[in-house]
This record gives sequence, structure tokens and C-alpha cells, in this order.
Amino acid sequence: MVADITAAPPAAEPLPAPDTEGRPKRRPSAWVAMYHSVSNCPEDPYDITVTPGRLERQFAWMAARGLRGVSVRELLDARALGLERGLVGLTFDDGYTDFVTTALPVLQRWGFTATVFVLPGLLGGENSWEQSGPRKALLDTDGIRFAADAGMEIGSHGLSHIDLTKALDDELHAEVAESRYRLAELTDEDVEGFCYPYGHVDERAIDAVRSAGYRYGCAITPGPAGSGDFALPRIHIGEADSSIRLELKRRLAWVYGRALESV
Repeated sequence: MVADITAAPPAAEPLPAPDTEGRPKRRPSAWVAMYHSVSNCPEDPYDITVTPGRLERQFAWMAARGLRGVSVRELLDARALGLERGLVGLTFDDGYTDFVTTALPVLQRWGFTATVFVLPGLLGGENSWEQSGPRKALLDTDGIRFAADAGMEIGSHGLSHIDLTKALDDELHAEVAESRYRLAELTDEDVEGFCYPYGHVDERAIDAVRSAGYRYGCAITPGPAGSGDFALPRIHIGEADSSIRLELKRRLAWVYGRALESV
């Protein structure tokens, strides 16, 4: 469940002036898009589903503007070299099976990569954390390995999709550290990225992710002061996001602190 708090304002309204106090002189030049499920399921109470046709048009919009979708790992590597301009980070939360069956072919057609955040404690299960709405299957071991072999980055979304800001100490450690260990064993690769369930993040959760050895953490809104790459902001993308809305969201990313800061 996620609220689209980046919804675009009416086009007639002027863009608010950016608050540059405390920001680096160089304007941020990259942003991260947040997707979830890609399917033709008509029931979508939490606005987490994008149809394959809409995803195709959104990627076409990016490509037409000289943008290329990449995993967060690739985006951060490029940023370290000052080469992030023209890149868009693509993330898919929850690790739905439709990432492999539906989203992956679209990504491959456009030559894009992405990060998929999965739940190693619910392998082959379903989105049981949702109180209502359709049940959707989650990736199993074979599906996660298939995505990794296709060049996608595998990141952790915790073990079981709980709110880390409310977790007990033992739960927090398991969700963050144990999930990283399990995924590394499963993929035989280092796991660099973590995604906070529901986008809920506080200093305690950030400290746990940093201590567990991750390189970065994905949130929704910017995290507490000083969190840096351990609370990367993202822009929610939904079925309603046509080219006009995407353009406005891209422009507002920097204004509202949703773009990556340059280094």
C-alpha cells in the first residue's frame, strides 16, 4: 500500500520555487521511479498495479527524452563517476511473480535494467500483508534467480513486509540482516540494496540497514537529516501516469527533494 504523494498539480499552476538552502550547488540530475506490480488485474485499491501497455508507453516516454532505465546499483555507480545524467533508477517493490512474466520482457525490449526488491521470508507466497484487494503471487527461488540471470539487481524488502519502525530489536535484525544473508545465498551475489516496507523509515531502521552491510536503502520521501543513500527518495509511478504526468513528476522531483543528490 502506498499513497501517491507525488501526484502532479494542475498544469496551469506555476511550479513552486525550489528551496536551495543547504543543497549542493550542482543540481541533482537523476531520480528513481517506484513500481510494484505489472499486470492487467482490474482491481487495484492501493494503486500499485501498472498494465503492460502503460509500462510500455512510460518506457517509450523515457527513451524519447534520452533517458535510460537502470537498476539503483547501476545508477549509484554512474553517479560516483559523475555520469548519472540521463539515467532513471527503476525499482519494483514486493517481488511479484509478474515481474518475471510481464515486466521483464518490457524491460528487455527497451534495453533497461531494474532493481526488484523481494521477500525471502515469503518465497512463492502471496501479498498477505494487504488487508484487501487481489491476492498476487510472489517470486520463488527460481524466479529470483531467473531475474538475476537476466541482469536485474536483486535487493531485499525484508523477510515478511513488516513496518520496521514498529519492529522489536530481534525482528528488525532478522528482517534486515537475515534477509540479506538469505538472498546472497540464493543468488550467489552480494546484496547491496534494501527497500523499507511501506516506505516507513526512521533513524533506527536506517542504522540497522547500514550496520547489516547494505550499500543503500530505498524509501519514498527523504529520510532523516544525514541519512543520505540509506533513505533514497523515489517517485511513485501508477497506471494514471501518462506522459504529461510523468513530465510534471520529473520536474517536481528536485523541487520536493525526490531527486538524487549529486556527489
